[in-house]
Amino acid sequence: MEYKDYYKILGVDRKASEKEIKRAYRKLAVKYHPDKNPGDKAAEERFKEINEAYEVLSDPEKRAKYDQLGESWRTYQRMGGQPGDFDWSQWMSGAPGGVHIEFGDLGDLFGGGFSDFFNAVFGGMEARRRAARRGRDIQQPITISLTEAYTGTTRTVRLDGRRLEVKIPPGAKTGTKVRLAGKGEAGPGASGDLYLVVEVAPDPRFRRKGDDLYVEVPVDLYTAVLGGEVTVPTPGGPVMLTIPPGSQPGQTFRLRGRGMPLLRNPSEHGDLYARLKVRLPRELSRRERELFEQLAASRRERS
Repeated sequence: MEYKDYYKILGVDRKASEKEIKRAYRKLAVKYHPDKNPGDKAAEERFKEINEAYEVLSDPEKRAKYDQLGESWRTYQRMGGQPGDFDWSQWMSGAPGGVHIEFGDLGDLFGGGFSDFFNAVFGGMEARRRAARRGRDIQQPITISLTEAYTGTTRTVRLDGRRLEVKIPPGAKTGTKVRLAGKGEAGPGASGDLYLVVEVAPDPRFRRKGDDLYVEVPVDLYTAVLGGEVTVPTPGGPVMLTIPPGSQPGQTFRLRGRGMPLLRNPSEHGDLYARLKVRLPRELSRRERELFEQLAASRRERS
């Protein structure tokens, strides 16, 4: 990783004043701005370098740190050190010969616009600054029904005198977090975020497993034996299921696409599994009893 000479990038002296640095930055930023150089990758990279240099030299704390690094770098060069061997993160930690320091995914932290050199030298400092400036995130539980989880819903949340209207997306599960950026605790810089933690209340009809649903469907003995149609409840409304003759108690039928919508793709759904619960008649008429006895006798003869 190469040392970046931010003074050279802006074309200013190392003793340049704040006004001189700002003036140089504005001139170069106008010259290399992407709007004035559409499709020019070299100009785009130069514009990034200029912004990075100004980010450092316009900040007194960063500039002081950078100037200290510059002295160390020049001393290292005078001693015959090779550019590729200088450990920037090691210098930043103040522990020559020490352990390399990892800062995590700083490309995300800075929007992907800064170099590896900047991240290694200033990443930890900038992360601590942002954490100090930002208010605390807040979590708040919220309960919805399975039907609301199926269709999506809205909730009105009151927080510190504020009234917030929140959309809960279709397919939400227990544990799903809905983020309201900047609605958390206020900080000296940015406010934290508010996270609504969803809990889906138990439903008396359905058991949920992921995006699939399970339901018990009562069916009378005669329909189970002879076959026929039964009504199956689903969150989207009842549907008719044709069951074959000789269907058994506990037999399960899969209704494809009748389950819960997928949280990240609500146009797709899980499946619904309908389990037959055969109801036996408690009282029989004389004729019904005769018919059952005939059926039993016939089966004994066949066996």
